[in-house]
Amino acid sequence: MEEKDGRKEHTAKEIEKSIQKKFHKQLFSKFAKAVRDYRLVQEGDKIAVCISGGKDSMLMAKLFQELKKHRKVSFELEFLVMDPGYLERNRMLLEHNARQMGIPVAVFASDIFDAVYGIEKSPCYLCARMRRGHLYNQARELGCNKIALGHHYDDVIETILMGMLYGGQVQTMMPKLHSTNFKGMELIRPMYYIREEDIIHWRDYNGLSFLQCACRFTEDYTRCGEDGQSGSKRLEIKHLIAEMKKINPFVEGNIFKSVENVNLSTIIAYKEHGVKHHFLEWYGDGAGKEAD
Repeated sequence: MEEKDGRKEHTAKEIEKSIQKKFHKQLFSKFAKAVRDYRLVQEGDKIAVCISGGKDSMLMAKLFQELKKHRKVSFELEFLVMDPGYLERNRMLLEHNARQMGIPVAVFASDIFDAVYGIEKSPCYLCARMRRGHLYNQARELGCNKIALGHHYDDVIETILMGMLYGGQVQTMMPKLHSTNFKGMELIRPMYYIREEDIIHWRDYNGLSFLQCACRFTEDYTRCGEDGQSGSKRLEIKHLIAEMKKINPFVEGNIFKSVENVNLSTIIAYKEHGVKHHFLEWYGDGAGKEAD
């Protein structure tokens, strides 16, 4: 155990033990369940574990290492870090954490921050799209057929509510997707069931400090909110869910289950494979009867 800035940093073995013991139920069990439920890892897969330097992706890397020890299926891992133009201190923190945690990262550089720095309209959206494309391309060059991102349960329910309140649509962050532009490649989200509060608890227990937001627009990750989204719509939704939970403790689970229990016979319209369908298409056939 090392001391840094007054914090007791755990070694890689201690961090791994915390996942195996203290946080097994909250973290590894939920990680493995998502992998099983959504069939995220298959025999022969080569997965690019995409690491941004934040708490979520760094934990995901350790969980993948733990999953590999169980050997239920044979798969390979590449721990992929893209440097989109980090400040030196942020790059150094990321690399320090990787060494401390025993994660053998492969870092490649890009100029994404420079490319979007002068753009006023939706720079974050454009940055995210460009980062995703670079990660797919690098992963494919390494022979990977999947990229793994560290989105967790709270990201999922926030996305559902954001879509409804700000986008006027019902949709979710899917646990896996086929790539549109990179044929034969998939995106997977194995942290799908893991709660953010458990990730934070694991981080603090191990005395770790991760990047929260290393965006060039802020120039200093310490100014950002816990999720790197300070002042954003996502942070507004996070606060809204917290307020609703005070009234209804089951609200988070209900939001998550809402996209598993969609009743198309009670929907005005929906899209399927890009084609919009309206309830009047089948209403004349006797559908849409009121329950007696």
